[in-house]
Amino acid sequence: MMIKFNINSQSEIPKFQQLVDTVVNALAENKLHEGDQLPSVNVICQTYKLSRDTVFKAYGILKEQGVIESVPNKGYFVAKKSRKVLLFLDTFKAYKEVLYGQFVKNLNKDTIADVHFHHYNIELFKKLITDSRGRYSKYIIMPFDHEEVAEIVSSLPPEKTLIIDWNTNINNIKNKLYQDFDTPVLNALQEADHLLRKYKRLIMVYPTFTYHPIVTVNCFEQYCKENGYEYMRLTNEEDLSVRAGDMYFSVSDRMLGHILEQCKERKLEPGIDVGILSYNETPMKKFIYKGISVISTDFKLMGQKAAAFASSDLEMDFCVPTKIFFRESL
Repeated sequence: MMIKFNINSQSEIPKFQQLVDTVVNALAENKLHEGDQLPSVNVICQTYKLSRDTVFKAYGILKEQGVIESVPNKGYFVAKKSRKVLLFLDTFKAYKEVLYGQFVKNLNKDTIADVHFHHYNIELFKKLITDSRGRYSKYIIMPFDHEEVAEIVSSLPPEKTLIIDWNTNINNIKNKLYQDFDTPVLNALQEADHLLRKYKRLIMVYPTFTYHPIVTVNCFEQYCKENGYEYMRLTNEEDLSVRAGDMYFSVSDRMLGHILEQCKERKLEPGIDVGILSYNETPMKKFIYKGISVISTDFKLMGQKAAAFASSDLEMDFCVPTKIFFRESL
């Protein structure tokens, strides 16, 4: 088969990447197969008015990915059958980088990942899902709380789709890889009770801009009521005023930064004068202020499990463990 490239000179996507995407998409759609010969560098340059450097760069990337191979005096050929998978995340925060790193590291060599982000924008979410139908061997989707999400995701082939991070009710999608924001949080707070007793008041920092599930707040308030703690929920950034004797449990890293900044300004020592507990582990939280205590799911394991689904035909319904990491901030 002689593949046809669609080169858009007005696109923000570099021309070499358009060449790469055309080959990868053709493989995903079974338009190219193992052993098929690709057009020569000269043919592509002449047909599409491209420089040799552009074509060589595209073919070089495909060779590095193991998608194609070159045979001296014969040309370029599809090296093997490749899977192309979609990884659709919400945002690229530090803990998502951990997930992504493990995902890529554990993919089979014949599997190529396209990574996109929806940033909780329903129109962007809908467009990418619609445009991606039929182009991928697997779809790994991180949804969010919106009334249209379930219907949009349901348009994908259920046996090829994995919902990650949130255990949402999308009826026809049975493959799930999720964290529990409910009972494990309550268990973690009970495990930390001996440290929380040092503080006069427990404060849940749950800003209005967060997309973190509200069930975590419900668990926090349940724990405080059952154990006789004075507590409050803080939702507005401008209302934050760190004071001695309080423990702050923040689901927002932005608010965590404000808390630490006020601690420094007011000469309050985390773990002694005030308590700090954060949600979602990141590599840097081990080292900030001698370490920030964290309740978190295992994002490394989530990335590994997602890669296993992407690289095979297995089914999946797995709740990733959530636990507390004790450091000097409590």
